[in-house]
Amino acid sequence: MRVKCVICDTINELPDFSPEAKKLRNRPIHTYMCNTCHDRITEKTNARIATGQFIFRKRHSLIEDDF
Repeated sequence: MRVKCVICDTINELPDFSPEAKKLRNRPIHTYMCNTCHDRITEKTNARIATGQFIFRKRHSLIEDDF
């Protein structure tokens, strides 16, 4: 299966029966990101977390249950 990275537009080949290929075929909302872009985003996110200025915005489940 040929896939294209959504960030850098490189075209890669995935095995047809891999779990990632199945996910992309069955759920069109999911997008493919190459390993280079994924690693770059991970490094930048970890650097932002290390600064101490990064705040996780998670919703509390008890608040959502009230609605």
